[in-house]
Amino acid sequence: MLSSTSQYAAIDLGSNSFHMLVVREVAGGIQTLARIKRKVRLAAGLDSENILSDEAMQRGWQCLRLFSERLQDIPRDQIRVVATATLRIARNADVFIETAERILGRPVQIISGEEEARLIYQGVAHTTGGPDRRLVVDIGGGSTELAVGRGARAESLISLPMGCVTWLERYFTDRSLTRENFERAEQAAYEMLLPVAGKLKAQGWQICVGASGTVQALQEIMVAQGMDECITLPKMKQLRQRAIQCGKLEELEIPGLTLERALVFPSGLSILIAIFETLNIDAMMLAGGALREGLIYGMLHLPVEHDVRRRTIRNLQRRYQLDTDQALRVFQLADGFVRQLAPAWGLNVRCAELLELACQLHEIGLSVDFRQSEQHAAYLIRHLDLPGFTPAQKRLLAVLLQNQSGPVDLPALSQQNAIPPAQAEYLCRILRLAIIFASRRRDDTLPAVRLQVSGNELHVVLPVGWLETHPLRAENLHQESLWQSYAHWPVFIEESE
Repeated sequence: MLSSTSQYAAIDLGSNSFHMLVVREVAGGIQTLARIKRKVRLAAGLDSENILSDEAMQRGWQCLRLFSERLQDIPRDQIRVVATATLRIARNADVFIETAERILGRPVQIISGEEEARLIYQGVAHTTGGPDRRLVVDIGGGSTELAVGRGARAESLISLPMGCVTWLERYFTDRSLTRENFERAEQAAYEMLLPVAGKLKAQGWQICVGASGTVQALQEIMVAQGMDECITLPKMKQLRQRAIQCGKLEELEIPGLTLERALVFPSGLSILIAIFETLNIDAMMLAGGALREGLIYGMLHLPVEHDVRRRTIRNLQRRYQLDTDQALRVFQLADGFVRQLAPAWGLNVRCAELLELACQLHEIGLSVDFRQSEQHAAYLIRHLDLPGFTPAQKRLLAVLLQNQSGPVDLPALSQQNAIPPAQAEYLCRILRLAIIFASRRRDDTLPAVRLQVSGNELHVVLPVGWLETHPLRAENLHQESLWQSYAHWPVFIEESE
């Protein structure tokens, strides 16, 4: 039975949407129990005097009545409710807050823009993998938050009064997706960013992470269109041109863009383009969490892991009782193969890291059943919540585990969008061989094997006599050479002094 004392809730009263996240603490992390989102568009209810309309407040209160039932089973000190940009500036915010607190039975805190940026950064730090030094960008409905930090510590916190709802009402009020409207929106965002750009660029970052609905929409569009998950300025400019061709907001149709996100997508896109150009951002990745996760982890007082993905891997290994010694054997072989083949195949550090993660989890399907364990492994990876992993990384891991033995599914390898298809094929070939060579599950039976490349041909070179003294693995290698040849991956098994 799930105890209510293990549950925590965070509610974010945003300018565009109200969100509620309910979790429980599990193994040094959180397990999501419920996510509820309602499009309230509170910012659209502000008039020129920053007075919030009765209609907008009623929409908000109706949403909070839905949230309130879920909160009744959670201890009061394990619930936090915050309000952001619109209620920061609304002159009658106290009217809305008074009724909201009565509905929820909990206090509502209007947080500053800097505090919002800090909480967003904490949510990203706890849930998002990648390099330690990061720039975090979150485009909300009424404000945009930027934070630069290292590890758990945010060093610069900036909040700017521009958001996808306010920019929609200001620069796309005629609902026309013209080049002129985009240029006006981008120029206004540029002018707001310019005073803080120098400070942010001086601090520098290794990775840029986006935590907003605009970034989520961009990710969904790129996945739907078969692009890689990396958000870049050229891709956004292509989407801007596509929006301009649509002409009207009501006629905006882009594969992968949902109707729910379409209304504020052009305004959010214009802000993000300005951020990229002003801060000279090369690429952006999607964050695993943001404000609500920051609130939750703040209540839990859990430390920020240096590498979120490794924490996730450890938790999965414990949960599914994986043989970590065997995972290490497979990884050590695969890592050695990567080092041998990296110059010829162009394998970089990112490829090596993703292959290591696949090695660590390659036997997870055995927790379901030995038969079709590869398919079970792929299913689990696709559907488990894996903090630190982007959707594209999860998809790549699932495809690698699905193809760790037996016939090769080439379309699946080419359809993942975490790395180029050729590199995914190379990682698949390496993983399959490493699993075969480590199949005895003993360190002292691992061969001194060398891999050599000649064009697309892979030569597996073993010590003289090894095949004769290891007949089962020799047979498995022969079968593997056939499987790979069916995928047009020539493999030759040889012996040499």
